[in-house]
Amino acid sequence: MEDCSQKYSCRTAKKTLEWINAIVTFIKPYAFLTNAHVTNFFTHKLWQSIDPDWLHCLRNEPVQNLLLIPCGIIQEHWPASLKEFVLDLKCLAFPREQAHLNKLFPGVNVVSLNSVLAQGMNFKKKHEVEVLSAVVSSIANSVGAQTIVDVGAGQGYLAQVLSFQYQHSVVAIDACSHHGTVMEKRAERIKKHYTAQMRKHYPEIGIPNVPKTITSRVMSIDMLKALTSMSPHIDNVKRPELIGQVADDKTSLILAGLHACGDLSVTMLKTFIECKDVKAVVSIGCCYNLLSEGCLDIAGSQCGFPMSYGVKSAGISLGKSSRDLACQSAERWRILKEDAGLHNFELHAFRAAFQMVLCKYYPEIITSSPSIGRQGKVLRRQQQRRILQSSINCEEGDYSGSALYSHEFSCNGGTSGNETAAANKFLLFEKFSQSGLSCLGLKSLQETHFHEIWKEAEPFAELIGPYWSLRAALGPLLETLLLLDRLLFLQEQGSSLEAIMVPIFDPALSPRNVAIIAKRI
Repeated sequence: MEDCSQKYSCRTAKKTLEWINAIVTFIKPYAFLTNAHVTNFFTHKLWQSIDPDWLHCLRNEPVQNLLLIPCGIIQEHWPASLKEFVLDLKCLAFPREQAHLNKLFPGVNVVSLNSVLAQGMNFKKKHEVEVLSAVVSSIANSVGAQTIVDVGAGQGYLAQVLSFQYQHSVVAIDACSHHGTVMEKRAERIKKHYTAQMRKHYPEIGIPNVPKTITSRVMSIDMLKALTSMSPHIDNVKRPELIGQVADDKTSLILAGLHACGDLSVTMLKTFIECKDVKAVVSIGCCYNLLSEGCLDIAGSQCGFPMSYGVKSAGISLGKSSRDLACQSAERWRILKEDAGLHNFELHAFRAAFQMVLCKYYPEIITSSPSIGRQGKVLRRQQQRRILQSSINCEEGDYSGSALYSHEFSCNGGTSGNETAAANKFLLFEKFSQSGLSCLGLKSLQETHFHEIWKEAEPFAELIGPYWSLRAALGPLLETLLLLDRLLFLQEQGSSLEAIMVPIFDPALSPRNVAIIAKRI
């Protein structure tokens, strides 16, 4: 296996652009994968676009090996061209292993949150807030920022930790008024706890800071600049480490965003460039499917992609399907159990077969790009409950992998084998389709119609796992392209700032774990 650790770099604008061009060159021949949608797997016969040798090999591959493809893990018996494809993807994608933060941010100290600050957080959110708050606090101290602006603050988890634990002056901006109300109530509860603690142990310090909450939808750079200008200038809690670091009386800010959605992350980076009061920015993006795209010929374009002059001048575009695909996480695929992976592939097959139902019986609905919501997740939970109940009723049996569907019938007196498994899958498909039609407000069909569709789709259903695995493997590469474009945009601004791209979270807990960090120098 080729060692890719030193092959690509993003330390300079030139190196970053070289990496971007290498990615673009690689993905161009695979536009049939990046631009496709698995929903159309049966209607467009998408498996026919895959190398027949690859498909012949992967259709017999264990589910667990398919789930490892997006992580760049190959099997020795695969065709040479398939192994080269997977390894090249791994080489070109930005590495996601969590960085050693102490090496990048001297003095940073990630502290476990106490039960008061961690209230309401799940394990993933707690991990993200613990790490990001420590990093943001360290950077705020290094640039002498008076105020931290939490952009897309949600319920204020990050803002409140920065305020109460790290004693920074914080402004929390979010578009949702409900989030603002929840944030303020939560902050007051935390304030009561910290006020009591400070009066008991540090009576000379006074009342702790509470983040200032602003409810507003950030629609432009000018709006974000206006909102940041409303921020408080002086901390209620004195911070000796900042005394003397700010050379003048001007406002000194740092922008921080934990998974600021779509264009909001882009707006943060552009505001950092245009607003000299913003001394640093820490941006972790998400929801690339919601990015605006285009405007390649407009010099002042505010589109979310592309941002950099280098990518714009090359005329590079992605499209919504590719941006959707960029949200796929290789690490999440890797940690899936075999049963969960099998369910995932089968639910994709049901959705693709349901598209055949719509095309044949409801052609007028197809033009509106119908969405049937989370039918897959609902069906998965129902399946798992049936499997659990069946395993309780059966004294013995193999209930893993391909037996997930056949054992339910065999344990209840029916015949086991391929016929019962096929019958069970049809029943699940029919239930999925009936639920989908209901969500779309469409009249139901007779059983014979569903059976006709499933009979046509089923012979190719086993190919959806290999196809989806190969397509998902391109996701981390597409995300790398989007992130490098943002980094290059910052690097193109010249030597007055420094910018880095670093994975700060555990990717198994937080798939969107790459932070783009820039500060003025």
